[in-house]
Amino acid sequence: MQIHLINPSDISFGRGVITPRWLYVLAAATPRHYGDPILVDETLVQIDLSTIKKGDVVGIGIHTANVLRGYQVGKKARELGAWVVYGGIHATLFPEESYELGGAHAVVKGDGDDVWSKVISDCAAGTLERLYEGGRVGSDRFLEARWDLLPDKGYMWASVQTVRGCPKHCSFCSVWRTDGQKPRQRSTDAVINEIVELRRRGYRFITLSDDNFYPVTLTDIQLAERQGNQARVSELKNLREERFELMEAMSQLPSDMVFFTQITMEAAEDTQFLDAMSKARIKGALVGIEAVTEEGLKSVFKDFNLAGDNLVARLKEFKKHNVHVLGSFIFGLSTDRAETFTATAKLALEADITFAQFVMMTPFPGTVDFMKWEKEQGEGVKKIDGVPITRYWLIPPDKRPKLYTPHPTMNPEEIRARTQGVWDAFYENAAIWKRANCVKSMKAKIAFFLISKLYRQMYANTGIATDSARRKSSTNSAKWLTLPLVWIFRAKPMPELKKPELNTNRPFPILG
Repeated sequence: MQIHLINPSDISFGRGVITPRWLYVLAAATPRHYGDPILVDETLVQIDLSTIKKGDVVGIGIHTANVLRGYQVGKKARELGAWVVYGGIHATLFPEESYELGGAHAVVKGDGDDVWSKVISDCAAGTLERLYEGGRVGSDRFLEARWDLLPDKGYMWASVQTVRGCPKHCSFCSVWRTDGQKPRQRSTDAVINEIVELRRRGYRFITLSDDNFYPVTLTDIQLAERQGNQARVSELKNLREERFELMEAMSQLPSDMVFFTQITMEAAEDTQFLDAMSKARIKGALVGIEAVTEEGLKSVFKDFNLAGDNLVARLKEFKKHNVHVLGSFIFGLSTDRAETFTATAKLALEADITFAQFVMMTPFPGTVDFMKWEKEQGEGVKKIDGVPITRYWLIPPDKRPKLYTPHPTMNPEEIRARTQGVWDAFYENAAIWKRANCVKSMKAKIAFFLISKLYRQMYANTGIATDSARRKSSTNSAKWLTLPLVWIFRAKPMPELKKPELNTNRPFPILG
């Protein structure tokens, strides 16, 4: 019996940008007596179905964007006589789909770290259950990924997770509903183990693939203090101190290493935290800006962000501390008007953010926005090829609407075209080259230029393009851009690298 783990995708670039961490975590969860699992990341290359035999176990991880391809692979694997098991955020939210459309024998809901080994043993015994509840495992049970199974030169960046869950409750995000609002923070020792292993293998650029790297804000602690909740104050301060301990350990790693993470805007008011990030060489962070007006922020339950000139000042604070921002903006909010697009583009330039993404409002499953939208559609929901638009992920990409919720003043094509226009303006060649001054060497400037172009191709042209021909052209362009970037981002392996000594008794700042 062979174990197969598949990350489905209908677009293969030949090279990957970031390692799909879940593949290598479930590889670690696979008992060794079954042998090494066969890992297939279809963003690199499509699966060879001839490798699947009767009685094999095929685990398929799906999120909303890749379910169609995932279901295709699952049905074919079942026809070949394999046990088919689905997991991932989409399978957790819609388990019945996997049975009805993907040929599933079983579905795993929640985390797979603990439960995956039982799934495999049940397949071997012929006692596979229909549904497995993986739940939310404690951080002490997070598995270290099997990075020894990485393909040679397959990816530009590696990925390590330090925390799961996010205490926020943004209306467009499902993380707090699926991974919980209580941060599950890994130990410094476990995180550093993985980072050292990856640097030994030649990875010096690493994404900290966290839901929110800044899980405790100064406001959280101050609120608990005002409430007189000393137990909560102690808990929050301990979590915060562990963040500083991790960043101090990261600062002792080889000086050529670069890290990127995801963080909330509130970190800009915590200058001690930003200084620690800079020292740890966390040189970039995805920051969810979402909207540039107070009305827009309130509409997505994100009024803890700032707007206007205050927003510009706060974004600049990151760069003052050598943390470059990838700003994320949403268009299509009910509060948006035609001038919102110009104002957003202007603010992105004034705030001097290094990268930006401009996405169109999409109600993702598991979010407050999705539940509200689904309820509003009711029984009279529009259908495309017999599929209700409230299940838009089952509609072929070239037939899907570009905007799902009606807007009070603009039609979907106007919003799409204006969104594309903002992408084009921000990633115009001269603008990219000007922003490349954030790095020093010519090699780094070229890398910055190429990654900017690749980012635009992958997320703008393939994401909001109007037809399949343009999507195909953009995909081909992205494939060519990945070739030099793999060479630029990888480094000489350091097989003899030692793990830094961790001083857990070191006093770290608790409050500013």
